Amino acid sequence: MPVSEEIVAKKATTVMPENPKQTDFQLVRIKSTWCQIKKGEAICNSEDKITISQAKIGKSVSDLGISWTVEAPISFCYKVVETCNLLDPANSTLLFGHILDSQQLEIAINREREQRRFIVMDEIVDEYYGSKVRKYFEANNVHYKILSLPTTEETKSMDLVLSILQEVHNFGIDRRKEPIIAIGGGVCLDIVGIAASLYRRRTPYIRVPTTLLAYVDASVGAKNGVNFLQCKNKLGGYTPPVATFLDRSFIQTIPRRHISNGLGEILKMALMKHKGLFDLLKSHGKYMLDTKFQSHNGLVNHGDAALKTTRLAIETMLEELAPNLWEDDLDRLVDFGHLISPELEMKVLPSLMHGEAVNIDMAFMTYVAYERGLLTPEEKADIIQCMKGLELPVWHDDCNLHLIKKALVERLKHCGGKMRMPLPTGLGMAEIFNDISEDTLERAYQLWASECKTTMEEDFLIH
Repeated sequence: MPVSEEIVAKKATTVMPENPKQTDFQLVRIKSTWCQIKKGEAICNSEDKITISQAKIGKSVSDLGISWTVEAPISFCYKVVETCNLLDPANSTLLFGHILDSQQLEIAINREREQRRFIVMDEIVDEYYGSKVRKYFEANNVHYKILSLPTTEETKSMDLVLSILQEVHNFGIDRRKEPIIAIGGGVCLDIVGIAASLYRRRTPYIRVPTTLLAYVDASVGAKNGVNFLQCKNKLGGYTPPVATFLDRSFIQTIPRRHISNGLGEILKMALMKHKGLFDLLKSHGKYMLDTKFQSHNGLVNHGDAALKTTRLAIETMLEELAPNLWEDDLDRLVDFGHLISPELEMKVLPSLMHGEAVNIDMAFMTYVAYERGLLTPEEKADIIQCMKGLELPVWHDDCNLHLIKKALVERLKHCGGKMRMPLPTGLGMAEIFNDISEDTLERAYQLWASECKTTMEEDFLIH
């Protein structure tokens, strides 16, 4: 019988050990050596320095042999810092703002060896700010290297990551004291994050977002990713930066469409968990677009719409990300707008920006929520009108029912066989659903098409 036709059906058997003896140990370091001590036993008196680890080892002895279980908690601490005039040579934030410990800060400032920094900058950002960045490091006597790259969704690949790593290796950095600095939009921050996580297994890095989307979204979490096999962020990991430095003055040089693009991610957080933020976007969205999120009173005036909006967007995002930094729990409200958009964005690349694709996804899901009875007609209309006011697309011809169903099948594959669909249950409220029927999806699509496609076509003819 040919191998291809041969059927082998052996029932897997699992032998469980009988009456295993379990012993738990804590780990203690005396001088330079770690040793295990039975849990509950006293630690011997010693004049040497003793360090007790939070890690534990469990040993199970049975007739089948010995097995060890290692429990090693991993914690990260990173800062997200608002600042003004980040590139002013008198502002030391970019050099030392990531250091938490005051004693370490003093050592870093006063160390005899010259400071060294490797900077990756988006090539368009380099055109606007490259000279200021260079003057900053030169004024502070820093030996630096700037790598200017085209960081777009089309170039977001492991090839670009490897080219960064080659340059980092050539430059040579202290893997603990000289963080790599990423200055650019979300793609730039993503690829540098992966490069830093790979170089010597983890090298610290700093994020400096220059777009609104990166400011409120990519810069505040732990995730990094690159596109692979025409799939968005198929490769990636969870390595947060040591710090993110937020300076809204960068946003004043980006095109209006890019600001609208960032508003898509802010609206996501508003719809999921903060009606006050939704009201801000509804009332002041056009003004913030017109003024490019700039404030005349720095960081002092709490009544400033742009300042309030970015702070609320970041705080609500951090509330959702911090307890679930490694996505151990796949029920995530921040996935709203990200069930269909990855498939759509990659299909039409580069015609849709990320926030635009997210908003088209959110517009459709608004109709799903309405058909499920979670939103009133007035709430549905309010959401769609707010999207239009922020100059975000609410329809795309390529986001057809076939693409939607294909994207949701992919969702099931990487979400443990559940849809885990975040849907608004009001303005600023949401829940996760696993039981949205195909009939509901189809009815939602038909209504969405009849209302939003027609409106988009009418708007196109008017303009």
